Amino acid sequence: MFESPWHLLILGVVILVLFGGRKIPEVMKGLGQGVREFKEGMRGDQAQPAQTSQPVNPPVAATPASAPVEEKK
Repeated sequence: MFESPWHLLILGVVILVLFGGRKIPEVMKGLGQGVREFKEGMRGDQAQPAQTSQPVNPPVAATPASAPVEEKK
């Protein structure tokens, strides 16, 4: 398909022009995630539900100490 390194260089320049330097990492990240999901699907693994960022038992917030109340006479 590619007979010389010049073909790869030209292809790289075209991709850089089309997507821009900032979009390429995003595209590669999405491609990597897609490949990973495809491999997991091919193995037949049942993916466990994604872990939430919140802990299972969230810490109980301490109630603020109330300020002393002065009684008016």
